[in-house]
Amino acid sequence: MSTSTKNSQPPEDDDEFRERLRDLPPSAKLVAKVLEIDAPLSQGQLADESLLPDRTVRYALNRLDDEDLVDSRYSFQDARKQVYSLAD
Repeated sequence: MSTSTKNSQPPEDDDEFRERLRDLPPSAKLVAKVLEIDAPLSQGQLADESLLPDRTVRYALNRLDDEDLVDSRYSFQDARKQVYSLAD
């Protein structure tokens, strides 16, 4: 489990956020929920937290990114990795 203590809220109006998630696959919804609870997380951390395979997490992140629902930045702890959070 991750040790992050920052809770992230859906960045937009909750109804609009949910509407944009509605047509996405279940994996994207799960990744969004994990990010809502505990962000920022790397792809590997998301896989650990969601119990999804890395490939599925990568697909989910791509779908969330296509809908502009997720932001990424390079990790301060390891600049080779990106960390993800819900978009503002």
